[in-house]
Amino acid sequence: MLTWRLQDGVLFLFMGGGRCRVLPLAADFSAHVYSCCICFYVCLQDDVPPFPDEQAFAIIQEQLGRPLEAVFSSISEQPVAAASLGQVYKAVLRDTGEEVAVKVQRPGIEPLILRDLYVFRALGSLFNAFSQQRLGCNAELVVDEFGQKLLEELDYMQEARNIEEFGRNFASDPTVKIPWVRRDLCGSKVVVMEWIEGIRCTDIAGIRSSGIDVDEFIRVGVVSGLRQLLEFGLFHGDPHPGNIFCLRDGRIAYVDFGNVAQLSNSNKQVLVDAVVHAVNEDYTEMAGDFIKLGFLASGTDITPIVPALENIWRDSKGQQLSDFNFRTVTSKFNELVYQYPIRIPERYSLVIRSLLTQEGICMTLKPEFHFLEVAYPYVARRLLTDEDPALRERLIQVLFQGGKFQWARLTNLIQLAREGGSGIAASAAASAAASRSASPISGSRVAQQAPKAGLDLSDTVRDAARLLLLDEKLRRQVLMALTEDNQLHVAEVRQVLALLQDDVSPARLAQQVVRDLPSIGRQVMLSWADKVLVS
Repeated sequence: MLTWRLQDGVLFLFMGGGRCRVLPLAADFSAHVYSCCICFYVCLQDDVPPFPDEQAFAIIQEQLGRPLEAVFSSISEQPVAAASLGQVYKAVLRDTGEEVAVKVQRPGIEPLILRDLYVFRALGSLFNAFSQQRLGCNAELVVDEFGQKLLEELDYMQEARNIEEFGRNFASDPTVKIPWVRRDLCGSKVVVMEWIEGIRCTDIAGIRSSGIDVDEFIRVGVVSGLRQLLEFGLFHGDPHPGNIFCLRDGRIAYVDFGNVAQLSNSNKQVLVDAVVHAVNEDYTEMAGDFIKLGFLASGTDITPIVPALENIWRDSKGQQLSDFNFRTVTSKFNELVYQYPIRIPERYSLVIRSLLTQEGICMTLKPEFHFLEVAYPYVARRLLTDEDPALRERLIQVLFQGGKFQWARLTNLIQLAREGGSGIAASAAASAAASRSASPISGSRVAQQAPKAGLDLSDTVRDAARLLLLDEKLRRQVLMALTEDNQLHVAEVRQVLALLQDDVSPARLAQQVVRDLPSIGRQVMLSWADKVLVS
């Protein structure tokens, strides 16, 4: 049954046994008549009453196709957690002795959800014209996206596949723990995965009492979230405090992978561009990113939007870059939606919700937390070290603007990347040390790769040399950069070399150059031959 209640300026809708926080309504009438959220903000809670254990065990046994005692040597008599869609039991596998979480779906939940989604869709249709005109989003499509994601959460085999994909993505990251899953024990209504014993991510007292650096745990969480968005394009869609834990060795652990979403490669690249353009205060390019992401229609005149973006960004980041936070910029952006033809793409509603939720967790742990203090060093490191050709191209675009080489940007990128790298190295080392001192629980399942310390730009320098040899246009740009304004930029070159001296391994670089020399020589000869034939 769908019911509603208005509390503290937030409209709560109760659906299918769970609470859905849908519309935060701001009522600052001195400045605005009202302000609404840019999209539906939906959050199913993890504190609902459990359903009878007899029903749960019957469903588990039916899904397994054999008695519980044949699979588990023990299972908790009562659920250790209950949520809107299901509940979790702690068990021990009979064949391996490993502790597992057994998640079972609430019986009869699907028809309740379908019924309530029908009501939501009707409400969406009723308010669609208003939402498109005043909120910049299609209410029907937002409800459809929410409904699609919610129904996907009911397929526990899909959740098992999600866990496996997350596990592959973070396999080499010593700071992130993804539970393994037993696909042979999963069904459409039951999933069996590794038991995670950790501290709730918002329990600051528990984290500190375990000797864990809160600032470093926050950094690990932000970077892991950014990797999901900008590297993998597969991100956790419901990162609330009940789904994120801090392990005793400082790693971050994720659970509950029913609600995940994907971004295309092109969208990932544009998001990286948007971060770089924002930090460099390139507002014209920021407006262009809005078009590429679908916030503005193709062909929109961005001339009046550019100064508005500049005002929002400067207000949001305050006196310095580190003051930026998503809640402020989201609030300011709402005002922009009313004034310009901006529409919020439905696919980004989950991204915005995920970012706001993660920022809220970080600010719970550290009220003075600032997102870009962590985010931009990560982006800088990726731009400088990632071998993705698209990111290499973006690095060149960042360094060359208006036909001039941006020396300050290069030094800033190196310094920020080193700052991010030192944090990664420290965290990886601490995690590896803790893993070595701890008793192994499940053998090869918990094996970690040795961390790579510091910032190594050897591959970047090698790729830059290759590009200079093969790309005539880039060679011309670099030569012009070195002789801009009728002067040799020797001081700038020395400054960059001084910054690089600790981040480039001459021996490794020489080894790579010798190894790649035949290939580079062949490409140079082919390029020269093509030019001869054309002339």
